Amino acid sequence: MGQTSRSAHPHQPGLDLLRGLCTLLVVLHHAAITYGAIGGWYYREVATSPRLDVQLLVFFCTVNQAWFMGLFFLLAGYFTPPALARKGVADFVRGRLLRLGVPLLVYGTLIGPATIALAATARGKPWADSFLTLLQHNTFENGPLWFAQALLLMTGATLVWWWARGRIPKPAAVQPALWQADHRPWPRRRTLLMAALATGAAAWLLRQAWPVGRNVWGLQLGYFASYGVLFGVGCRAARSGWLERLPGAEVRFWWHLSLCCLPVLPVLYGLGARWPELRSAILPVAYAFWEPLVAWGILLRLLQAFGPEGRISGTFRPWQTALSRRAFAIYVIHPPVLVAVALAGSGVSAAPLLKWAVTGSLSCLLCFVLAGWLLRVRGVAGVL
Repeated sequence: MGQTSRSAHPHQPGLDLLRGLCTLLVVLHHAAITYGAIGGWYYREVATSPRLDVQLLVFFCTVNQAWFMGLFFLLAGYFTPPALARKGVADFVRGRLLRLGVPLLVYGTLIGPATIALAATARGKPWADSFLTLLQHNTFENGPLWFAQALLLMTGATLVWWWARGRIPKPAAVQPALWQADHRPWPRRRTLLMAALATGAAAWLLRQAWPVGRNVWGLQLGYFASYGVLFGVGCRAARSGWLERLPGAEVRFWWHLSLCCLPVLPVLYGLGARWPELRSAILPVAYAFWEPLVAWGILLRLLQAFGPEGRISGTFRPWQTALSRRAFAIYVIHPPVLVAVALAGSGVSAAPLLKWAVTGSLSCLLCFVLAGWLLRVRGVAGVL
């Protein structure tokens, strides 16, 4: 199999911190939807409009959507092969069901309905009445925990695929804590470009059947072309030790390409306001291809900074270490916290951008504190 790679060690402080920071970005993303950005969320105080500050929030969310959930899938894939090699199939599956399945069930049956009922108080409906009604109707609301649901499905499909090909690693065949990398060469630029274009084409085709905004079992399948590709790339990166060998020239090329592509979508959107036929005919196709071309550069730049050989590694400040540990707990509890903070400030008259900054920041802080308390509860730390 070649030399042992450090990339597969289960503890990667830099990547753990990156995951924590992106979790806070999820909170800010949903806060932006609260105040006018496009997207689904429990409580919307401001409707989407052409005003500049609202359009800035729309652009913020559009750029986020191109890469940040894809990063979570990439990292999940990256940690899958070494965890499987370290634990064996049975323990690995039990661990995934515990750490993903249990939070999904708790959120779907309790936290999700409670958040729906909380948002309904803005329309004058008593929280307790709404919550009990939802429970009586066996409402299952996966909310942001669609990620756990999707990750369980992807992991299961990957295990079946590896089993069929005889590629599932046996714990006895490798060192206890490390994955043995095969050091497959870094993909050529042409390969990455073709992958980006193929991902865009697959996204466009998926959206013909499941347009953006349409849920199937709580999943927006229109975005799953990039999610599936990035999960697979993460698995391959762990096996090949790619994160230790990120070529600087390629990272710079894709980063610059991302920056060049960023303004393309807003320009097309602006032109679509003048010529509606352009918006309906061109914008959906452009959006599908724009996403991976933007995402590839952002992801590579972040992995270069936070990865095993990145500049952001080594000793972290206490809050950074704490954020890394609390990331998934913050992800699970942030919807009711964010909705509660937004409702508390709903009577304050201020610009949407300002309310987003205050509400988002306060929600991040509260989630950080509450997650720390939650992880002290007996049994919870083993799940979150």
